[in-house]
Amino acid sequence: MSVHDRAAQFAPFAALTGHAEAVQESARTVDKKITLAEDAVSDILEKLNYIRLQHEKQQISITYFVRDSKKKYGGHYITKNAAVKKTDDINQLLILADGAEIPYGDILEIEVG
Repeated sequence: MSVHDRAAQFAPFAALTGHAEAVQESARTVDKKITLAEDAVSDILEKLNYIRLQHEKQQISITYFVRDSKKKYGGHYITKNAAVKKTDDINQLLILADGAEIPYGDILEIEVG
């Protein structure tokens, strides 16, 4: 038997391959998406209309929901300050200057100016 083959006999056995990653994934928390009241939705749509009428290019502070890209149901909320590039009413998207595309339905709060 070659030295390499003999050494393989004593190599560590990883019976729980992927176990650490599975434990880490189950410990990771996500938020549930908040369902807004009608008046909050109306307020957001008014602000989006204001941005559109100002030819976009507005500085805003926006809080929006980002769906989890992994296996869990839910996601998390992000707040960022950014410039608006465009509003896309056909696809219901707010497009920021940094390239982020935010669905209107994922916006929790928006402040203009």
